[in-house]
Amino acid sequence: QYTRGTVTAFAPFDARADAEGLRKAMKGLGTDEETVLTILTTRNNAQRQEIASAFKTLFGRDLVDDLKSELTGKFETLMVSLMRPAYIFDAHALKHAIKGAGTNEKVLTEILASRTPAEVQNIKQVYQQEYEADLEDKITGETSGHFQRLLVVLLQANRDPDVGVDEALVEQDAQVLFRAGELKWGTDEEKFITILGTRSVSHLRRVFDKYMTISGFQIEETIDRETSGDLEKLLLAVVKCIRSVPAYFAETLYYSMKGAGTDDDTLIRVMVSRSEVDLLDIRREFRKNFAKSLYQMIQKDTSGDYRKALLLLCGGDDD
Repeated sequence: QYTRGTVTAFAPFDARADAEGLRKAMKGLGTDEETVLTILTTRNNAQRQEIASAFKTLFGRDLVDDLKSELTGKFETLMVSLMRPAYIFDAHALKHAIKGAGTNEKVLTEILASRTPAEVQNIKQVYQQEYEADLEDKITGETSGHFQRLLVVLLQANRDPDVGVDEALVEQDAQVLFRAGELKWGTDEEKFITILGTRSVSHLRRVFDKYMTISGFQIEETIDRETSGDLEKLLLAVVKCIRSVPAYFAETLYYSMKGAGTDDDTLIRVMVSRSEVDLLDIRREFRKNFAKSLYQMIQKDTSGDYRKALLLLCGGDDD
């Protein structure tokens, strides 16, 4: 269904030959990281699963276990992430975001704001199958307040389908948001949660335009002024994803590398999860919005085999 990824099915593909290449690269003293990263970043996820299966058949060994014992640091995290079956990827990330002490709200926000209703339904099913737990229960147990309510609305995956736009309803929603925010002492967060969490994408894009006409503000400016903390970040992420998912991820990648230190978890998660979906579009938005290419920023901000692998996933420079 997606054709805007940088990673596509490799041809001619030979799972056994790849499995043998990986075994040879990791056997004995020292590891040939170059071979490992070249194979894993140029095969798509379905092919990587075939390689893992061939690896077990040929050598009686688990490929992921071998990668974990032979590689280290961020490079290891990236290679192991590439080996995670695509349909489990988001469920796994969410499980780790709500596990143990402290919740990683950033991960909850990024995944639930950006995935389609069909993808959210799939994540919930996989979560139940893999972890024998209800994702919604887990999330409500770890979050609170209006942030929790908006997450629950998004988890219902009941956004209206995109079938024509009713201009009268557009006008009504824009007025409701204006009255709930700018015109009110305090904010009626519930109105923002309901409208942003349930209306269709094309409807909301019209609402944002109408809102600007009525109030003189972009909806983002109002959210910024009227809300704070995790709720503000989640509302802004929802708005940005309604406007453009690739632009949202371009910004996420930019801020994962901007300034001192790199948020490698976010960098890895986005590069891996979007590599077969829309990374070409993300690259285009990145170039347009940040006056440099994603490729250049990765090159400047990372090093070693980790950098080589990320650049291969990136799939080229846009300058």
